[in-house]
Amino acid sequence: MGSRYGDAALATRLRGQLRLPMIVAPMFLVSGTELVIECCEAGVIGSIPALNARTSEILDEWLTIIDERLAALRCPAPYAVNLIVHTTNRRLDADLDICIRHRVPLIIAAVGSPKHVLERVHSYGGRVFSDAGTVRHARRAAESGIDGIILLCAGAGGNTGWLSPFAFVAEVRQFFDGPIILAGSISSGRNVHVAEMMGADMALVGTNFIAARESLAVPGYREMLIASNADDIVTTSEITGIPANMLRASIERSKFTPTSERKGFDVDHEIATLKAWRDIWSAGHGVGVVTAVESAAGIIDRFRLDYEQSRHRANSV
Repeated sequence: MGSRYGDAALATRLRGQLRLPMIVAPMFLVSGTELVIECCEAGVIGSIPALNARTSEILDEWLTIIDERLAALRCPAPYAVNLIVHTTNRRLDADLDICIRHRVPLIIAAVGSPKHVLERVHSYGGRVFSDAGTVRHARRAAESGIDGIILLCAGAGGNTGWLSPFAFVAEVRQFFDGPIILAGSISSGRNVHVAEMMGADMALVGTNFIAARESLAVPGYREMLIASNADDIVTTSEITGIPANMLRASIERSKFTPTSERKGFDVDHEIATLKAWRDIWSAGHGVGVVTAVESAAGIIDRFRLDYEQSRHRANSV
C-alpha cells in the first residue's frame, strides 16, 4: 500500500451540518447570492464562483450579504467560494484576501494546483476542496494536503471529466481518506445515495439548479434547458480551452467560431469572450430530468425525499 492522505473524520463533521450530503455547484454566470443563501437555508452547501462578481470589490459586497443573511438565519450549513487557481487568474490574490477576511468556510480550488491557497485558508480554520478530472490530478491534490477532492466524471456540466464514476471513486479511495465529492449527471436524491454506496461522501449537483428561480440564468437559458435531453449535450474544448459540456443548440444559435490561437485555459480569454459565455450555455448529461422552473428549496426538498426513500429501500432489503 502507498501513502494515504486526508482526514476521514472531516466528512462526518461536515455532513453533521447538512440535511443532505450535497454541494450545489458554483456555476459561471448562474450562481449568485440568492441561490447560495437559499441552498444553505435548505440544508446543503451553496457555492459561488468569485469571478461571477465583475470586480473584487463586488465580490466583497456579495460575501457581506451572504454572511449577514446566513447569520440572521442561524444557518448551520456552510457556503463555498470557487477560486480559479490557474496562473492566468490575475484576480486570485485579491479575491483570496477577501475570502480570508470573510473567513469563508470552504474554498473550491479549480483549474490548477491548490497549493497557493491552502496555507492561508487553513490559517483561519477554513477548508479547501479541489476539483480533479483524472486520477493523476486527484493524487497531486491529495499530496498537496487538500481537505477534499471533487471528482469530475463523465457527464458533468461545464468543465467536465471523462472517467466512469465507478472507476474514479474506487481508485481515488485507495489513497485518499478525506471527503470525496462526486460530480457528473447527479440529478436525483437516489443518485446522491448511489454516490455514497460507491464510496463517495457527498455529491456535487449543478444542472438542476440552473432552472432554479434564484439562479442568474436568463429566461432563454432556462427554456432551452427544459427543452433538452442528454442527446443535446456536446463536449468541446473550443469554448474554455478545456473539455466542457455545453448545450448544442446554444452553440449553433450563437454561430460561435473557434479561433486557431486558442491553446489551453486562460482566464483573460474567458473574460474577453464573456459574450460567448452569455450566448453558449453549459449543462450536464442529467439535463433531461429538468422539466420546470422551481425554487431551489423545492429542488432540494425533492432530492431529500428521494434520497431518504432510496436509503429506506436499501435498508429494507
